[in-house]
Amino acid sequence: MDRTQEASRLPALTRRAATALALLLLTLALLLSGPLSMLALQRIDAVADTSIGVERTSAGLAPSPADTPEAVVQVYAIRLYDWRGAFAVHTWIAAKPANASAYTTYQVYQWRTPHVSVSQQIPDRMRRGTAPMLLGETRGPAAERAIEEIRRAVADYPAANHYRAWPGPNSNTFIAWVLRRTPDLSVVLPATAIGKDYPIDGFLAPTPSGTGYQLSLAGMLGMSFGLHEGIEFNLLGLNFGTDFLNPAIKLPGIGRLGMPAYAALDAVPANDTETGANP
Repeated sequence: MDRTQEASRLPALTRRAATALALLLLTLALLLSGPLSMLALQRIDAVADTSIGVERTSAGLAPSPADTPEAVVQVYAIRLYDWRGAFAVHTWIAAKPANASAYTTYQVYQWRTPHVSVSQQIPDRMRRGTAPMLLGETRGPAAERAIEEIRRAVADYPAANHYRAWPGPNSNTFIAWVLRRTPDLSVVLPATAIGKDYPIDGFLAPTPSGTGYQLSLAGMLGMSFGLHEGIEFNLLGLNFGTDFLNPAIKLPGIGRLGMPAYAALDAVPANDTETGANP
């Protein structure tokens, strides 16, 4: 190739590079539009004030142990506070064996090592005046089986001493790990549960609900398809997609728009599903 031919190709290469850059910037803008809208509309508690982070009030979503002798297992989520709440939620599991007097919660905290916390506390604790979202539950004999499955999964969690907020492993990675090993508890984690797709189970793994499969590259790029999840795409840890079973679209930051994945969500005030606090 002579100099004339080489020079004639430079404008074409420049145009292709400019097009690729424009597409990249457009993609980033679309991914961030949801989180930015949450901040702009003040749907997030943007003040990182931890002085009220130890609230001890029940949201009234968990059955009272005194009135409910049967076993109960529930999965909750709540928005993080400060700017992180524009992107993500924190999830945890609360379980009560039959005839037990208290609930045991299972979750991951960044500030402690090992990061896995197993403790008796209020299962549906309000955080900064906000109620959590109830993602799903099971009761009776299925819950008894689920509790044993949960205990084994928690003990086997391989990242108990490793935490990374983005793209994982984090608190949502932990709950996804446990749910994959708890067939008696089929729960759909929200698109805002950043870290749920982190491939701690490998490149190919079941979805947390156990009704499909996901492909994930380092939690940064992937997709999932399941009967309960619908189809989701993961780009840079942010999820978007569509649920066909309970029609809805899923958007980064905003979360779910449409029918709830779990009917009990109807009992939670709409404004409470969009704000929250760190554990």
